[in-house]
Amino acid sequence: MAIVLLMITSEASWAQQKTYCNPINIDYGYCPIPNFVTQGKHRATADPVITFFKGEYYLFSTNQWGYWHSKDMLDWKFIPRRFLRPEHKVYDELCAPSVSFVNDTLIVVGSTQGKEFPIWMSTNPSVDDWKELVHKSQAAAWDPYIFWDKEKDEVYEYYGSSNVYPLHGVKLNRKTFQPEGEVSDLISLNDDEHGWERFGEYNDNVFLQPFMEGAYMNKHNGKYYLQYGGPGTEFSGYGDGVYVGDGPLGPFEYQSFNPFSYKPGGFARGAGHGGTYQDVNNDYWHVSTIAICTKNNFERRIGIWPAGFDKDGILYSNTAYGDYPTFLPTEKKNHLSGSFSGWMLLNYNKPVQVSSTLGGFQPNLAVDEDLKTYWSAKSDKKGEYIISDLGEKSTINAIQINYADQDVDIMGKPETTKGHQYIVYVSDDNKNWKVLVDKSKNTKDVPHDYIELSTPGTGRYLKLENLGMPTGKFAVSGFRVFGKGNGKAPGAVQNFVPLRAEAKKKGERRSIWMKWQQEPSADGYVIYFGKSPDKMYGSIMVYNKTEYYFSGADRSEAYYFKIEAFNNNGIGPQTEVKLAP
Repeated sequence: MAIVLLMITSEASWAQQKTYCNPINIDYGYCPIPNFVTQGKHRATADPVITFFKGEYYLFSTNQWGYWHSKDMLDWKFIPRRFLRPEHKVYDELCAPSVSFVNDTLIVVGSTQGKEFPIWMSTNPSVDDWKELVHKSQAAAWDPYIFWDKEKDEVYEYYGSSNVYPLHGVKLNRKTFQPEGEVSDLISLNDDEHGWERFGEYNDNVFLQPFMEGAYMNKHNGKYYLQYGGPGTEFSGYGDGVYVGDGPLGPFEYQSFNPFSYKPGGFARGAGHGGTYQDVNNDYWHVSTIAICTKNNFERRIGIWPAGFDKDGILYSNTAYGDYPTFLPTEKKNHLSGSFSGWMLLNYNKPVQVSSTLGGFQPNLAVDEDLKTYWSAKSDKKGEYIISDLGEKSTINAIQINYADQDVDIMGKPETTKGHQYIVYVSDDNKNWKVLVDKSKNTKDVPHDYIELSTPGTGRYLKLENLGMPTGKFAVSGFRVFGKGNGKAPGAVQNFVPLRAEAKKKGERRSIWMKWQQEPSADGYVIYFGKSPDKMYGSIMVYNKTEYYFSGADRSEAYYFKIEAFNNNGIGPQTEVKLAP
């Protein structure tokens, strides 16, 4: 194999990057709970919350034994920290944590079913500098969120995680942070009306009632936005809804468009149980849980989506092309239209070659746009590789390498972890190779490594060669290459029709069946939907299909739909808007 040096993208390029790609690339800890790893040890976290505090972003999530901070929402630095006292014998002292701030103090508390956990505080969280604000919180609860109403200088706690009970809220004493007054029952699921709240991968499993969890509160233009996750963290349709009220304890009304955070299709699926925060430019983002759920129902990752409030006060989250390269908050953006980089996936279902294959973990599973499936080599040895054929010489702007957990031997958050070490080569002929990315000396744990090339490359073949793994075999759930091909974007989709039961007749109106004609050059399609033609904020990405069964509709409301096709060259025109009355 002939090799020459083309360009080297290394760790020094962090400051040059203007984009990121979901799932976000942080050093996720490994599941610490023994009975959760019977099908294999694996990385896992969920229930994230981010807040922008004193010029930095702070990210907390379940079972990580610490937290991350970042100045740019890209390069996250982990700070080890156990938020418990010696008498606490639990794995998850920060399960579904609350993170917020009051004036100059960051406040953190985890989930508990007993009134014994402390509330922690720090004025300098960029280092491990914490002390107890409350020794034993009498407002202790599962999935808590502490909200500071800045204008009124009042503090409230919201909580709940159940398929029986509603979300609750209680005012906290401003000085003691203990409950003050009665606990209020605030909102409950209504899956008879709201299709997306039904339990199951496709909202069709009736053996169990759906779960409402993950309370979160924002205040915008005098209105209070109480957010919640449902119907179950294991599912691709896991999303976040919102109720809106005039006061912090309601009464609340269901927002006219829900779920506001929703991503049932594509590579990274699921967008529930999270929080909405503002960046350095005061633009909004929504952070939430992404489902893998292969080795265990609670095997999950984190995604960040552009979000905002429209002119009518509707809270939205823009997940269209949400697992493709997306602009970071380097400047003020319109999050309804200005966040996607436009770089397309170049190697969906394209041919691959590998050095070896372990059992049924076949090579094509590394390019099938499914985070739940993966290819594995037989070993973790130096020299194991995968070659992806783009089909034609293309412009390459970015690469995402999503590692899978095959035969790993770690539980919890290790004090030190070896970095993923590799080299990515590019070639026009699959014979003469040039170095495109050199991570041969990488010391960082990068399970979802994303590299934006400082100068775009060109080539037809990309080779990812392993040099070292932190643990387990060399296994990849997504070797994803982004840029532009040399052909044409798809044409407009023909014969797009949404079909729905009539309101006057008996039928399942919470589900809407959509069909369309195959666009010959398309890799996939994005369907947009909403309850009015000017507010089609929902999106669904599908690959290699000409139909989709949308089961997330509200029974009593009309819906509007449109669709566009995409491929490695770009995005085709959208169809006319179609009504499903």
